[in-house]
Amino acid sequence: MEQHEGGGGGGGGGAEGGLTKSAAVAACTAMAVFYVAILYSPTLVLRLPPPISFKSYMIRRFVCAAVSSVVSLFACFFILPITRRDASNLFGVYGIRLDHTWQALVFPLSLTSLMYSGSFALKLLSMIQASNEYLNSGGTVSVVCIKTILWKIVDWVVSVTSSISSWRNYFVAPLTEELVFRACMIPLLLCGGFSTYTAIFLCPIFFSLAHLNHLLEVYAQQNFSLVKACLVVGLQLGYTVIFGAYASFLLVRTGHLTAPLVAHIFCNFMGLPVIFSRRSGIVIVAFALGMLSFLWMLFPLTAPQLYNTTTEKCSCWHGYCNWS
Repeated sequence: MEQHEGGGGGGGGGAEGGLTKSAAVAACTAMAVFYVAILYSPTLVLRLPPPISFKSYMIRRFVCAAVSSVVSLFACFFILPITRRDASNLFGVYGIRLDHTWQALVFPLSLTSLMYSGSFALKLLSMIQASNEYLNSGGTVSVVCIKTILWKIVDWVVSVTSSISSWRNYFVAPLTEELVFRACMIPLLLCGGFSTYTAIFLCPIFFSLAHLNHLLEVYAQQNFSLVKACLVVGLQLGYTVIFGAYASFLLVRTGHLTAPLVAHIFCNFMGLPVIFSRRSGIVIVAFALGMLSFLWMLFPLTAPQLYNTTTEKCSCWHGYCNWS
């Protein structure tokens, strides 16, 4: 293969590659803990003064997340039994590739959007209702009206791109989390001897552990009610595990880190899928049809041959060459 040629040995090498299951789990656990712990290092370890603003607070977290990602990537470099230590093979281990980029963008995004059919249907109904109210109030569709809508879209784009929270939700968090919890952990688990499906469902557990720090924040938001905080965080962790398994599935199937990354950004942007609405039964029908379409297209749209020049006689870390 052009991106994984030689690949450093196939995934799931286990004892042959010098990496045991316990060592792989220990490494993944350490990475998950480090990803969270380093966020608190500026004040607890470095003894820096508290940030003066929310923006400076978030920038500190961005730097910490970036450091955690780089440390994890280097740790994997030394832990994994990589025999060819050249840059191209190393990037291939992590799924960082430039070839087949448009496929890794379009197909996973199209697949993921099917889960949000209910959300799209509700948004469309809201737009139709708003349009009808506008027209019934005497409004007309004119050039001025169209310009106003376009300017509102431009203002929205500017507000999103200039928001530090948007940078966290749509860039820093997805990129660093995918690097640590997918690009690093999937090869570790596979080379540790875990089966493909075990790695896919084990990886999200580490991903959810990294979100347990939200318990204290939610605990304070819920007027220090532990039961309410546990219910909220439990729901978040459940969603995190489901998405983590899906993102792991995308990386293993495609061998391309762009696939889970674009899905991660899209899901962060959309939030939880809308399942039903009291306003109309169309929403639940749209959601059901969307989920059926998602399940029907799950394997066809993630077929390894869509993302790779050849899948014959290749040796890769992620095992997608042998998974049809």
